[in-house]
Amino acid sequence: MNVHPALKEAGIDFVASVPCVNLGELIDMIESDDEIIHIPVTREEEGIGICAGAYFGGKNPALVMQNSGLGNSINALASLNLLYGIPLLMIISHRGDLGEQISAQVPMGQLTPKLLDDLGVPWYTPTQSEIAGTISGAWTLARTSGRPVAILLGAAFWSESE
Repeated sequence: MNVHPALKEAGIDFVASVPCVNLGELIDMIESDDEIIHIPVTREEEGIGICAGAYFGGKNPALVMQNSGLGNSINALASLNLLYGIPLLMIISHRGDLGEQISAQVPMGQLTPKLLDDLGVPWYTPTQSEIAGTISGAWTLARTSGRPVAILLGAAFWSESE
């Protein structure tokens, strides 16, 4: 998986994460990286608040989570990040898109892009070969615009061979 080196190349040095089966390998890499502060959290909105504090403390934060938690985090994104212009890079496992095997994931999978659009949060669905440039560009956009930016990693991303 080439997400971890792309985060480092973009300058991300602080990551909060919520457990996700698709992101487990990435979370393990982040946890074992001495150059990235990693804070595991139990809820997405908790991660958003912690990342906001890290940003004000001089860090470049990212939140790693599954899209099912986007619903949990809408209020925190709107009333904290969007209101106060706090940048955040969100790496989101996009469950429920094409090829999903668990039917309970499909409704949120279909709603995820619409929710991000409604919040005014730019989002990208890169391939594995595009991930480094996409993460770098997304973090630059987040910093310059003072907004969260999301990277959605769907079934097509996970099915690509590296």
